[in-house]
Amino acid sequence: MKPDGRWSIGELAARAGATVKTVRFYSDRGLLPEAGRSTGGHRRYGPEALERLGLIRSLRTLGLTVSEVARVLDAEEDVPGSALEDAVAGQLREVGSQLAALRWREAALRLVGESPPGERAERLRLVGAVTSPPNTASLARFWRRWLPPRMPARVVSAVVEHAVPQPPGDPAPAEVLAFARLHALVSGPCTGGLPCQPAAHRSGGGYRPAVLYEGLPEAYALAASELLARRAPGPGEALDCFVAVYAAACGAQSTPDFRRRLGGQLAADPRIDAYWQQAAVLFGPSAPTPGAAHDWLCAALDAETERAAAA
Repeated sequence: MKPDGRWSIGELAARAGATVKTVRFYSDRGLLPEAGRSTGGHRRYGPEALERLGLIRSLRTLGLTVSEVARVLDAEEDVPGSALEDAVAGQLREVGSQLAALRWREAALRLVGESPPGERAERLRLVGAVTSPPNTASLARFWRRWLPPRMPARVVSAVVEHAVPQPPGDPAPAEVLAFARLHALVSGPCTGGLPCQPAAHRSGGGYRPAVLYEGLPEAYALAASELLARRAPGPGEALDCFVAVYAAACGAQSTPDFRRRLGGQLAADPRIDAYWQQAAVLFGPSAPTPGAAHDWLCAALDAETERAAAA
């Protein structure tokens, strides 16, 4: 230290265990204020620079960028701690995303490595088309195409929330394959040349699709209870609720004739069973999918119609 109590750039670097290049880098960017200059124009630093340099290096070790470090240092003078908390929270989110990507890649590699030789190329193609970690944008777009036009945004959002499975944070290889198959399914054209929407969505005057999709969750929840109890499809509260929702959407009464016509209409609609088969892997066995509930209800309606015809 010089007689004036200031250090040269080399002395500061030595005390901090850093290189002169490092000290100069942070000084040039205004992160490390100088206490002055020597008569020869050399930089001089006070003892406070050592603490400041230690803080800068600690922040950089946590992964903060130089600009983020600058914001933290500037904010410390006004609202101590707030900028650091925000920066740390941002780093935690980034690290979480990186870990999720690594876990997904690990499961994808295990999937490909454990695949039978005859299926390996196809599975590699499927998982290679999915980002790591994956997102659900393609699945959400599919449902927005499938749903009737001009539906209220809140209803569409509710349907998407219930129909789109979230990628697991720590996936098994089978879950990676299921998600990859879902992505491939919804990213392609309508299967087999079928229309992208069921016939009910193209009904004429008087049809209120928002009423249908607002009411279906209750019917599906009732059917899910039946599925979890392993009850065979048949008449009861779940089926009555299901038919009543369709009747209300069509402005009709839940008569035997309406039930018969509804069964025929639902049987003729394009199915998305392949979607629900893969989604079931991601939702898990403890939560029957809306697709499984819909199939149970359709089977219950068919059984009821057959009994009525035989009577």
